[in-house]
Amino acid sequence: MYDGDHLFELLGTDEYAYGDDRAADRGTGVTNLAFIKATLRRRRRFWVIFAVLGMLLGIGLAMKSHATYQASTSLLLTPQAAPGEASGAPILNEQSIAESRAVAGQALTQLGLREAVSSFQASYTVTAPTDRVLVITVSAPSATEAVRRANALATAFLGFRTNLVDAAQNLVVRTLQDQINQAQQQVNSIEAKISQVQGEPTSPAQQAELRSLRIQADQATGALTTIQQSNTQNQVSSQITNYGVVHDSKVLDPGGALPPHSRLKRLIEYTLFGLLGGLAVGMGIVIVGALVSDKLRQRDDVARALGAPVRLSVGAVQRGRGRGGPAAAESMSFKRVAAYLDTAVPSSPHAPANLAVVPVDDVQVPAACLVSLAVSCAQRGLRVVVADLCDGAPAARLLGASDPGVQRVSTQGTDLTVIVPDPADVVPVGPLQPSTGRIRAAEPVVAAGASADLLLTLAALDPSVGGEHLAGWAHSAVVMVTAGESTAARIHAVGEMIRLAGMSVISGVLMGADKTDESLGVLTPEDDGSAAEGDRWRSNGEASFVTADETSGQRPSDS
Repeated sequence: MYDGDHLFELLGTDEYAYGDDRAADRGTGVTNLAFIKATLRRRRRFWVIFAVLGMLLGIGLAMKSHATYQASTSLLLTPQAAPGEASGAPILNEQSIAESRAVAGQALTQLGLREAVSSFQASYTVTAPTDRVLVITVSAPSATEAVRRANALATAFLGFRTNLVDAAQNLVVRTLQDQINQAQQQVNSIEAKISQVQGEPTSPAQQAELRSLRIQADQATGALTTIQQSNTQNQVSSQITNYGVVHDSKVLDPGGALPPHSRLKRLIEYTLFGLLGGLAVGMGIVIVGALVSDKLRQRDDVARALGAPVRLSVGAVQRGRGRGGPAAAESMSFKRVAAYLDTAVPSSPHAPANLAVVPVDDVQVPAACLVSLAVSCAQRGLRVVVADLCDGAPAARLLGASDPGVQRVSTQGTDLTVIVPDPADVVPVGPLQPSTGRIRAAEPVVAAGASADLLLTLAALDPSVGGEHLAGWAHSAVVMVTAGESTAARIHAVGEMIRLAGMSVISGVLMGADKTDESLGVLTPEDDGSAAEGDRWRSNGEASFVTADETSGQRPSDS
């Protein structure tokens, strides 16, 4: 394999070859746990950066924040329970009263603070450890201020609670007094009627009405007496109960300062919260981005879009920052891709063995793989011609020949011929173009093609230009796709341009494939006729593939 000084350093890990022809599993969804795990593993650098940023932000906030001072006070209460109320409800009612805006407002007034009530409410908490005890914990800029605020809250709460009890007592008294007044009015009304009837002439009717009114008067008087007695009893009972509610409730422990929070503890808490927050944000962005993306990653999806099976997939293949040589050549991903391209070259009885490598997205990695194959074949004694039709001539640059024209280069103890079309030549004509047409290839290009045992072409196709010219450089093509970089429309367009040029798509090669991808990457009869295309290339090319172990210097021959 090629390990020249001009080859980009490309690192590949977690790679694996694919060679199963079984039908693809069409029931696999993308929004499953395996998909999310693969996405997070693939973009781990992104969300790790967010986690680190969150952690640094937490550390900064911890260092910038001031120390918090707290004080607490506890109250012993006799909660006022309503008839039929659950056993734990009265103390919860007391807790809600202590947390109310009314109590907070009274405490602010006592303290003389010009602060929003809601802000002051946020500075303290009220808890009920038992059914008779409330604990108020207050935060403040200083320990003395925290104690002062805790005591003010306790005083405001007890005072507000006393007012509530008194208001309830007065309401009961007014209600009972209204009942007495109504009963007294009834008695007075009956007595007035009796006086009126007594003034009338005596008669049997007058005597009968008088007896009836006296009976009503006795009944009304008895009702009035009953209500008065009930009122007296209720007032006494209510006063006793309210006295216990008010006077048996008091401050159990006056406000006292609590030990300040440890600065180290605060630093650890802020750092942990920042780390978790950054981690959640980073992972959320990665997952949402993957779910809304229309880029293809699965072998089956790429195969259906391309209209040809994905015969090889390798793990991540990344370009190095500089120009490397031996390290790139020793990459297992390069060895696998170059070995597969070697086997994919079909022989031709009337022309040199030829193959086009068509990158759909990234051109640097396919260029390096093509150069690796070219050098390997040249070292076996084959006369190799490399045609670089891509903008910038990435393959030719790796061989040290970026100028337009036909050039002879030497590398790794072997010679190769490199063809770089003129940048102004939008549709460069290849040596395999029939000579009967009006457009013919340049003589140096024709001569180079005629003298070659193997013609390897790197070409990136543009839908705005088309790919008919590619037929002059090769009869079949291998399409290289980077997982997560191209849409289905883009991949399908490349496959159709190759087929419209009269060429066969041998297969696709997927780079950067996920280890969790369990799809086969083959076509089935349900793929809208794509399987027929796959059968066509199998019958035309598979029987004449060159094996990866072949090391002879002869041209491949028909089987």
